[in-house]
Amino acid sequence: MIRRVGEHGLLVETGALDVSHRLDAALRAERPPGVVEVVPGPETVLVVAPGAEQGGLRARLGELLRRCAAAGVTEAPEEKDVVRVPVVYDGADLESVAELAGVPVDEVVARHTGRELVVGWLGFAPGFAYLTGLDPVLHVPRLATPRTSVPAGSVAVAGPYSAVYPAASPGGWRLLGRTGLRVWDVTARPPSAFRPGTRVRFEAA
Repeated sequence: MIRRVGEHGLLVETGALDVSHRLDAALRAERPPGVVEVVPGPETVLVVAPGAEQGGLRARLGELLRRCAAAGVTEAPEEKDVVRVPVVYDGADLESVAELAGVPVDEVVARHTGRELVVGWLGFAPGFAYLTGLDPVLHVPRLATPRTSVPAGSVAVAGPYSAVYPAASPGGWRLLGRTGLRVWDVTARPPSAFRPGTRVRFEAA
C-alpha cells in the first residue's frame, strides 16, 4: 500500500525489511524526477518529492514495489563489501550482558563477532544504524535508566539489535565495548559508513 504523508511525501508499505532495502536501492539507482529524499524503514520506505507529480510518482512506486517484492534473495556480497568494525570489548555492561544471557563474558564476545549483521535502517541520531541479525542469546533489554551521555564509538546491544554510537549522546543500550572506526563524518561522501543493507562484521581488537 502507498499512503500520502504530509504535503510532499508518499509512504510505501513494503511489508518486509529485505523489500525495503531493494526498493531503497532501486530508487537511488533510478531516482524519479522530483524525489529529494528516500528514507527506508523496517517495513516502509518514505519518499519525499516536493517537485513531483503525485499521480505519476505513485504509479512508478507501485511498479518498483511489485518488482522488488517479486525479486529473489540477492547473492552474498563479496568480502570487500563487508564493513569490518574493530572492537575493544571492555564495555561497562559487558559483564551484565553475560549475566543476563547466561553465558561467560568470552562467549558474549564470540557470539557478537561470530555473525555478519546487516544495517536495517538509520534513526535516533544521524548515522545511528540499527544492525539486524544479532545472535538471539544476546537479545537483552535496554537499561532501565538511560545514561545521560554515551561516548562516540561505543558498541552496544539492545533487544534484537546492535549498534555503534556515531556521536556522544544519551542512550539506554548496553555497552559491550568501543571502536575507533568513525561511522559518521559530515565531511565524507556519504557521511555514514552504514547504508541500509550494508553487511557489518565486528572483530575483537
